[in-house]
Amino acid sequence: MMKNLSLVLNIVLLLAVGYLYYYSFSGKKNGNPASKSNGNSVASDSKMSRPPLAYVELDSLNEKITFIKEKRKELEAAMKVIEQEQESGYRSLQAQKDNFLKKGASITQEEAEIFQGRLIEQQQKIDRKKQEQSQALNEKSFNIMEGIQTKLKDFLTEYNKDRKYMYIFTTGTGLDYMVFKDSTLNITDDVIKGMNAKMKAEANK
Repeated sequence: MMKNLSLVLNIVLLLAVGYLYYYSFSGKKNGNPASKSNGNSVASDSKMSRPPLAYVELDSLNEKITFIKEKRKELEAAMKVIEQEQESGYRSLQAQKDNFLKKGASITQEEAEIFQGRLIEQQQKIDRKKQEQSQALNEKSFNIMEGIQTKLKDFLTEYNKDRKYMYIFTTGTGLDYMVFKDSTLNITDDVIKGMNAKMKAEANK
């Protein structure tokens, strides 16, 4: 269960930044299309100092942006508590069962049926509590995802004012569809440094 949760959390956090896969910047802020400069498209402009494309490594963002790491640990810790509460409840039920069976042959059928019904009711209560807690945690994880989306979008909008990339793609484990990547187009370090600085500044306000 914990392994599955960890995978789900990582996927959620990766998807939170996955909108970068087709995030377009076309120079609309200054009212001029990115391809307007000399009548040719940006991609064919020989005077360009950089290509109009860049990419970000999601795995690195997930592991090196402090905000994301802290939120992932927070979610994993919360899920661990939920799992431990359920396990503790089950151990309590087992202990009750063991103590009841110590009565041996003196147990009547009526007593056995009453006890079994009580155990089933307690187990259902434990399972219901875990389900409610897990649902609340899922809602929290999606809120975190939306927060990460907003923070990254705001950062990249500001970051791209001077760079004017038309497209920023993502690459990562299980999400990599690029058969070739020019490492000079990798802006991951810029995003990591910038996001960490942004989050630190916000935390100190």
